[in-house]
Amino acid sequence: MTGRQFARWGALACAAALAACAAQPPAAAPPVPGPDEVVAATPAPPAGAIDIPIEYYRLGNGLKVVLSRDVTAPTVTVGVYYHIGFRIEPRGRTGFAHLFEHLMFQGSGNLGKMEFIRLVEGNGGVVNGSTRFDYTNYYQIVPAHVLETVLWAEADRMKALAITQANLENQQGVVKNEVRDNVLNQPYGGFPWLTMPQVANTNWFNAHNFYGDLADLDAATLADAQAFFDTYYAPNNAVLVIAGDFEPPVARAWVEKHFGSIPARPQPARPDLAEPVQQGEKRDAYVDRLAPRPALALAWQVPERGTSEHYAFSLLDTILLQGEDSRLWQRLVQERGYAGGVGGGINLLGNEFTYDGPMLWMLYLVHDPGATPEAIIADIDAEIARIQAEPPTTEELARALTKLRASLYDLAGSSTRFGLLDLLASFALFDDDPGLINRLEADFRAVTPEQISAVARVYLAPGRRTVQVVEPGRAQPAPAGGAP
Repeated sequence: MTGRQFARWGALACAAALAACAAQPPAAAPPVPGPDEVVAATPAPPAGAIDIPIEYYRLGNGLKVVLSRDVTAPTVTVGVYYHIGFRIEPRGRTGFAHLFEHLMFQGSGNLGKMEFIRLVEGNGGVVNGSTRFDYTNYYQIVPAHVLETVLWAEADRMKALAITQANLENQQGVVKNEVRDNVLNQPYGGFPWLTMPQVANTNWFNAHNFYGDLADLDAATLADAQAFFDTYYAPNNAVLVIAGDFEPPVARAWVEKHFGSIPARPQPARPDLAEPVQQGEKRDAYVDRLAPRPALALAWQVPERGTSEHYAFSLLDTILLQGEDSRLWQRLVQERGYAGGVGGGINLLGNEFTYDGPMLWMLYLVHDPGATPEAIIADIDAEIARIQAEPPTTEELARALTKLRASLYDLAGSSTRFGLLDLLASFALFDDDPGLINRLEADFRAVTPEQISAVARVYLAPGRRTVQVVEPGRAQPAPAGGAP
């Protein structure tokens, strides 16, 4: 999933502004569940608040399990998320986490090559996977009666993936072609979701080419693949989420039956992912040989995820950048006419909750050749300075809160349940607290207009930004009717 936080998943009309609600501190997280211990999700939420039913526990081998029953449609969405993404893949093996995602569909102890996909699709389901900064996920949306079959298949590849030289070489070719198609041979390929982190960040784990250098992909060995699987694809480094129409006692029995005997494996200490606070503006420029128009992106470091500053910054993002009524859209698109749109947000490969480390807030646009980067930056600076000096109005904050709440409800009510699955898995994997989903509204309501201005002053200072300019390498076509 790409795009920005909740609002990127769509909007749904909802009840009124939340800004008038009294501020309250974030609720305390529930205790970390012990093996096979079911933990209550959260205290009962206020009337009208989102209330996702959650059971959370761990198997004896450390596998985290989240169950969320919803019988509105006779389907289930199942996801297995491993706490390994491209951020901490091995040095000299860029793109390896993504390569391994492909290997997970090449067969396991009881399923041959691509049979997992055929099993799901043959039962009327949908299957997919993805690699992100801090997790690799695999998910299926299937009729409810297929739940045990899917659990059996996921457990089969968790304990006995078919790692062979033939499979490795085949998928090396597939991934290299994907890199060529999506990045090397596309105008604005990788801009800015892939290009910007390599410039703005300084820690290798946050700054390398996570899609993969072709030479690194070629260099991956069978021993590398086996070691990666043995280390990171362990039950004690994963979470299983089941959302949909099922009976919890039956689902718990199936989970234990199929996953309970998979042995835990020692996990290495996670590397230091910290980024130093940026002390001066960074500039980068490159020529895109396929791009017909110039492009510009800016990035700033964001507050630590889950903090009060993080919630304030998320609302700042909504006010400045999300939607055609946002301040930057109005100034850059409506008033100045620099471009047909402006995009961006926190974590362009997910949302402001689905990562576990340093993150950037980016904004970007492909703009008219007559507009200089400096002119566009001056207008961006003016809007940032305005919110730094004067807090948003009560009405403006209310609109931002309504957008977030509407999108959260749309997420929770989606027929696929994928967005719900994604949040539950992330909160369990990174925070041991999937019940956090039921406290998001309260945490956002606690933010004041003054806090939004304060985080803008600290985090959006000019000296803490990175500017990336894309220069077009392909001439624009002449307009119809002759030369300009």
